[in-house]
This record gives sequence, structure tokens and C-alpha cells, in this order.
Amino acid sequence: MQIGELAKRTGVSTRALRHYEDTGVLIPERTTHGYRVYTEADITRVAQIKAMISAGLGTATIKRYLDCARVGDHGTSLEMCPNLRTELDSIAERLSSKQAELRQTQQRLSELASIG
Repeated sequence: MQIGELAKRTGVSTRALRHYEDTGVLIPERTTHGYRVYTEADITRVAQIKAMISAGLGTATIKRYLDCARVGDHGTSLEMCPNLRTELDSIAERLSSKQAELRQTQQRLSELASIG
């Protein structure tokens, strides 16, 4: 299938699919004329990429750990490959820090709104 059909079947824009290719997380075959050709396995690969992006992982991280992704009855999950736990813990810590900053900002806004 070509890129337009893959985009339609996965709900991912052709631009995003090209970005996945540029970052090396999706590697289509090419025809002799240079057209991208995708397989059914690429549909699964895109689902894995989407799940990992929605969990806060960037494409560089996804590239390192995409082979750890598994698709089952309940969607995509990650098998704990070496160093993956450390990477996930680091992301969780950054998110917690951002949440704390947001709570502080909300508190300051509330305090400002109550003055006056």
C-alpha cells in the first residue's frame, strides 16, 4: 500500500508518517521508482508508535525501544528491555515536576484573583 492508504488506515497524517521515516522509526520499502510501499506489518508498527507517542515518548526514545513494543488484546504494551525502566522513570519524574509547577501556578493565580 502507498502512504495515503497507510495514513487512512492508521489515522496518522502523511506528514507524520514521513516524519516517522525521517527519524528511522518507520522504514518503508521502496519501488524501483522510489515510491514508498507499506505492508500490513507497518499498520501495527504505526499503532505502536502512536501508543508510545501518546505516552510521552519522543521519536528518539521510540527508536531505541520500539523492539520492546508488543501488541496484544489490550493494545500496545512495552516489555522491559534493558534501560527502558530508567527512561520511563525519568519521563515520569519530569511529568511530576511539571505537574508541581502547574499546581504552584494555579495557586498563585487563585491568590491573585482573591486579592482585591
